[in-house]
Formats: sequence, C-alpha cells, structure tokens
Amino acid sequence: MKPIFRTFLTAFLAFVLTACGASAAASVPEQAPLPFILITSAPNASPTPTPFQPSLFTPTQPSLYSFESTPAAQIVLPTETPFPTATPQSSPTATAAIEQLFPTQAAPPPESQTNPTSLPPLTDTDTINFLLIGSDRRPTGTSHRTDTLHIAIVWYKEGQVSLISIPRDLWIYIPSVGMQRINTAYQSGESGGYPGGGNSLLKDTILQNFGIRIDHTAMVEFDGFSRIVDTLGGIDVPVACAYTDWRLIHPSYDPNNENNWWLYTVGPGQVHMDGDLALWYARSRSKSNDFDRGRRQQEVIRTLIQQALQTDTLNKIPQLYEDLSSSVITDLGLADMLRMAPYAVNFTNANIRSYYIRPPYVAGWTTPGGASVLLPQEEALNQMLVEATTLSTFAAVRETITVEVQNGSYFDTLDALAASRLNYAGFQTVISAADHRDYANSVLVDFTPAQDQNQRQTIINVLGLYSANVLSLPDPNSPVQYRLILGTEYEPCFQPQDLSH
Repeated sequence: MKPIFRTFLTAFLAFVLTACGASAAASVPEQAPLPFILITSAPNASPTPTPFQPSLFTPTQPSLYSFESTPAAQIVLPTETPFPTATPQSSPTATAAIEQLFPTQAAPPPESQTNPTSLPPLTDTDTINFLLIGSDRRPTGTSHRTDTLHIAIVWYKEGQVSLISIPRDLWIYIPSVGMQRINTAYQSGESGGYPGGGNSLLKDTILQNFGIRIDHTAMVEFDGFSRIVDTLGGIDVPVACAYTDWRLIHPSYDPNNENNWWLYTVGPGQVHMDGDLALWYARSRSKSNDFDRGRRQQEVIRTLIQQALQTDTLNKIPQLYEDLSSSVITDLGLADMLRMAPYAVNFTNANIRSYYIRPPYVAGWTTPGGASVLLPQEEALNQMLVEATTLSTFAAVRETITVEVQNGSYFDTLDALAASRLNYAGFQTVISAADHRDYANSVLVDFTPAQDQNQRQTIINVLGLYSANVLSLPDPNSPVQYRLILGTEYEPCFQPQDLSH
C-alpha cells in the first residue's frame, strides 16, 4: 500500500471512528491506567477513589488560571451553563413569537412554518462534507440514539478542515416530522419510512437548517470505537484541563450497581488512552454537560487525525479494515478514498478549525410539554456557520508559521499541551527538547526577519501568558519562525472556543 494512501486512509478512519456515543465499553487490561487517582480504603475495604490533583507549580507571576492549594479547587470541572429559560407564560408577545418560530403540538404553527424554506447552501463542490454519528445501538437492540453529531467540512485541495459539534437537544425542523430534537431524526427516518432511511433524513435536516450539504455519513457504535482505538495501540490525548467524572471501576462490573462507580480524574497532561478510557473521556457528562462533551470529543478526533498523520500504521491496516466493516456504517467506499488519497499530503497539525454549537449560538427553552431543549439563536448561529464553511485565508496565513515548542518546566508533557493549544489557533508546531528544565518564566524566540510585534503578541495571547521573555534573533535560514520555551508559570488549561481561528 502506498504511504500516501495509508496516511489518508488512517486519517479518514480517525474522522469516522471517533463519532462516539453512549454507554459502556469493551474490556480493558486488568490493571487500567489511573492518572492522578488516590484510592483510600473504607472500613468495608471497598475501593473509594478520591480525586487528587497534585500542584503543578508555584506561579511566579499573575496568571490566567490559578490552582488553589486544596485538591478540590485544583480540579478544573466544567459546570452546567445557566441558560435563559423562556416559558409560555413569560409574555403573550414572546409566547406567540416562540410558538410561531418553534412550533409544538401544543401550539400548531401557521402553514408557512410547518415546512420552512431551506437555507441556501453554505458549502460548494470544493469541499467534501462528512457527518460523523455516534450511536449507542447494540446488536440486539432496535433503538438508535444519535446523541453525538459532528460535521467535518474538508477542503481537500487546500488542506483545511472545519469540525462543527452539534448538541443532541438542538430544537430544529425535521422534514416530514416537524419541530423536534435533532437526535431523533435518524430514528424517525428509520421507523417512519423516509426515503433513504435515517441517514437521508439526517442529511436533509442538516441541509435545511444549516445549509450544509452532507456528502458522506459514518456511524460508529461504542464497542467498535473501543476496539479500533485498541487496534491503533491507544491514543495520546492532550488533556489541558483536568476532568473528573463517574466511571465504572472495571468495564465488566454491573453499571446498574451504584457501588461499582468511582470518581475518576484524568489530566492535566498528555494521557495515553486505551479504547475504554478514550470512550469514557469522550462520552461522560454526569459532572459536565453536552457542550463540554462535544469539546472532549473533538479533542479525541483531533488526536486521532494527528496521530494518523504522524505515525506508521501499515501493519495495522488489515485489522483496521476488519474493524471498519464490522463497526462502522458508512456510505464512503474504497474508490472514494482512492480518489481523495493524493490530497493527504496537504494536511498538517494546524489544519483543523473547531466550532461548537453552544451559547451564544443557542439558548435554553422549555417546550409547552415540559422538555428542556436548545433554541438556535439565528443571527449568531448563521454568522458562525458562515465562518466555519468558508475557506479561511486567515488560517492559511497562520499555517505557514511554525512554532518549535520546548518544555523548560519540570511538568512532563507540558510541551504537548502548549503545542495542541497553538494548533487550535492555527499555528503549526514541532516539539523538541529544551536545554534545561528549570525555566521560571516562558521564553519566546523570534527568528522571523520581519520581527512583527503584533504576530509575536498574538502567540503570547493564544498561550494565555500575561508576559513572556522575548528574544529577537532574526534568522532567515531558521526552519521555524518561533521557538517557545515553557517555564513553570505556564498553565495549560484553556477553552478552545475562546481562540480565534
């Protein structure tokens, strides 16, 4: 198999195999990795995990994120976003407007709203658009919850990708059904006799509401996702913010017994994950929410794509083919892959732009039936979709800038976390060893001939540094434009939705 096709195929597998959804995972080795977990013994000798986050460093100057001295405060936990809630009783005018725009059975809409006009297409034929679907369907089950939905827009010639995460409770118009949660579209298409089934109804729903043409779909179930990650030998996920949630002590334990669950903390750091841990990290939300889950799922997707582009997976291709056919339902054939294969060389670790449909693009609302859903905020959402579906000249400029990242602190894998952060902002990165590991403050070395202070400050801002020691060393022959040496004051936690692309 030619290397270029191997690289493209593995990158595509990374796309389709990480749209993971609910429920428990396949078995793992008897002793699973437990990063930063302190286990104490109760009187009855049952394991009671206690989250513990060691102090990473003592900041030498003010910083954007602070770690307090107590373990509970050191764990960065996402919290539920407080949505404004509109009820039918809020005001007659508001009620009438909401019922007209977002009809329910309790409030039949005008005829013009039962079949609204589709949005004009936002993408053209220069892209290939994938819909990644995570399903909790079991081999013996008939239910198809599709709580995980990601759109991947690929400019294959230019080497750009936009990932858009869609929350399961988004309240939109589903053709032939009416206003409903988006995660019901697939099952409605399967059970309602929609032409082409669930995939076709999901495609039509996304085209009508978002104006995005879907060329190919891929659905993966949780067991298949775990197997494929294990086939790849696991993945190294840069977990910038520590995450804690309930997890089964072992996948073989009964999930219905509450004593079989413990609070598990992962990160911060670059964490090697097997299939079970990767699935837990990508789908858990008991102590967070769907928006944060979408962010973590994109972390896993980005990791798989970058790992596929950087490593030799030739020996694993036969097993990947077998897992793909048994675990993933897709309409993308081998001939399609072959046609796209020559473009794999255009992609780097800075090519993926991440977008999330979350506040302020949606707001919470309670339907007359009492269901909590998310209403699209039309103007803000459309602006975001236009940006996500437009080839970015801004991103193309940043992709030409390479930052060499070195870890000058004593906290291992801090360089991987900073590199991932720069990748989210569109900068290419390479990692190398620092001359020593006792830097108190970060240093940015500028090798560019132009010595652009605005560009330099942009990199500092992306990293969340209040200030950094800057060395000006113009060198037109340097293979990189900047070198970042991380000091102990660097704090890795960041929110990718806050970064400009």
